[in-house]
Amino acid sequence: MKIYANAPFLLCLATLGWAGNCIVGRLASGEISPMVVVFLRWSIVVPILLVLQRNKLVLALPLIKSNIKWVLCMGAFGLTSFNALFYVAANYTVAVNLGIMQGTMPAFILILASVFLKTKVTKVEILGLIVALTGVIIVISKGNLSSLLNLESSIGDLFVLLAVFLYAGYTVGLKQSPNLDSMTLFTFLAIAAWISSVPLLFLEVVSGYSIWPNSSEWLLILYVALIPSFMSQIFFMRGIELIGPGKSGLYTNLVPIYAAIMGVIILGEPLMYYHLSSLFVVFLGIFIFMVVGKKFT
Repeated sequence: MKIYANAPFLLCLATLGWAGNCIVGRLASGEISPMVVVFLRWSIVVPILLVLQRNKLVLALPLIKSNIKWVLCMGAFGLTSFNALFYVAANYTVAVNLGIMQGTMPAFILILASVFLKTKVTKVEILGLIVALTGVIIVISKGNLSSLLNLESSIGDLFVLLAVFLYAGYTVGLKQSPNLDSMTLFTFLAIAAWISSVPLLFLEVVSGYSIWPNSSEWLLILYVALIPSFMSQIFFMRGIELIGPGKSGLYTNLVPIYAAIMGVIILGEPLMYYHLSSLFVVFLGIFIFMVVGKKFT
């Protein structure tokens, strides 16, 4: 299929799905507990993948067994831990912030890629990353540096930042994936994510914080299962397969734009001056990295 070979199109769809996840995270806040969302999303995705890939899984088992530690770590930290932190964060910060904070992912991806994949980074590209991260500081501090220094920042923003760091590691880690097609590989990663979500759900239940969805709230669960957990993941993995983690990661800069627009339109969230300042600074940093930086390579 020509569309499945079009990396920009697939990555735009993937990031649109993730931006929608910011909205769902806010809608689920106080209505469905974070670990219930994480557990249920993978409980839906895994059976779908098992049916779709049933003829390929047995053939892939020997290769998966030889890479089992990698699969378990990728599923636990890149998928389950990222989502757990993300939905916890959604209880403490707005969807606009959830989106903007994900704009830091290209910076984290490049940093990790330079460390683990020995990707070369120029001084101008480093400047671009610093500028982009400055935009994140504006969001965390709400445009007031003194609040950052006084540790008055939203714990939700910090949770998102940690979640993004984990997913950046997942993105870089995909470059070391076994030689399998993206759907088959993702099936095993989803199984690992489901397994790792069980103990987190157990802790939430025994602590008395679990909240299960009612009949209408199952629509939110179905969305996060079918779109950001399934379609977006497949599209993003395919994008990495086509153009690599560095270039694919840059498309995550679309998430804050999508999330800001949907947060204002769907949730009626205010778009503050520091949100606009942050978006400008983040994209200025990416421009320096992508456009100016390439002239010095």
